[in-house]
Amino acid sequence: MSTEQRAGVASNYAETLLSLARKADDAAGWGVMLRQLATALSTDETLRLFLQSPRIASSKKSEVLSKALEDRVPRLFLRFVQALVHNRRQMLIPAVADAYDTLLDASNGIVQAKVTVARELNDADRMDLAARLSALVGRTVMPHLTVDPEILGGVVVRVGDTVMDGSVRRRLGLLRRRMMARPGI
Repeated sequence: MSTEQRAGVASNYAETLLSLARKADDAAGWGVMLRQLATALSTDETLRLFLQSPRIASSKKSEVLSKALEDRVPRLFLRFVQALVHNRRQMLIPAVADAYDTLLDASNGIVQAKVTVARELNDADRMDLAARLSALVGRTVMPHLTVDPEILGGVVVRVGDTVMDGSVRRRLGLLRRRMMARPGI
């Protein structure tokens, strides 16, 4: 399955779970439970190998998950996880969690942005950056910072499919191309 297909399938499951969570009037809580399950799947090798194994029947996997989660999560949430296992989509749980977070944020008017900066920012600069991006986008922006000294300065912002490159490196590259395009320079 390609990355795009995985993302599409994960998004469909996330939409379904969000619908169920809203009916239960606990969209945020279900998001936390899903994120915890995704984290466990990503960090616990025994759990990952158990769920990943084609030698273990999906009914056995569902039974074990039921025993582990039945008194910790709502019954409908557990049935959703068991449906993932039954449909052999249990390894998509981290992708479903990411898609769920994105859908929940979007419904709350929050946009996730991947922001690359040249140096680490202090809290005041982070808050200022978030405020400026929110004003630019017209929605509340939650920036996720990555430090990359190679951009030299400025910022590179990715919001969905949109990239805003305000890096010094890009500006210097544009200046260089302009200078090289002029005859006699």
